[in-house]
Amino acid sequence: MSVENTVLGMWQALSDRDWERLKTFLADDCIYLDMPVGPTAAAKGPEDIVKRLKIGIEPLASYENFTGLLLDNGRDAMYEHHEEWHWTTGESAVLQFTSVHRVENGKITLWKDYWDMAALANHAPPTWLEDFATADMSWVYDATGEV
Repeated sequence: MSVENTVLGMWQALSDRDWERLKTFLADDCIYLDMPVGPTAAAKGPEDIVKRLKIGIEPLASYENFTGLLLDNGRDAMYEHHEEWHWTTGESAVLQFTSVHRVENGKITLWKDYWDMAALANHAPPTWLEDFATADMSWVYDATGEV
């Protein structure tokens, strides 16, 4: 599978919130991290990455990824895109992303998201950070020195 098909397939699975399909695009040792938070709060492996993603995305009334520019060199990809988040309480946010992926043997081995956390926090319901703080954090992996 091409780098483009792997990256876009994974993002479509995430947009569909098809957690099982999403896992099929991730290598067993894939590292995922939000760069605004840094490598000390990364997730490693498909199961823990999905746990991490579900904290923010699963409770939403709707979530959608909108494709944009994708550049790759046959192994590494940079993907400019945006997400729309809609909460059941009526709030919504449009989040601009640049994601960096490393793809080896048709699987994503590294996934780094660059985005503006304040843009999310400024539009989320007041309980959003509280809900995040009480979530299952068993996925936390310190990837310092690995990314």
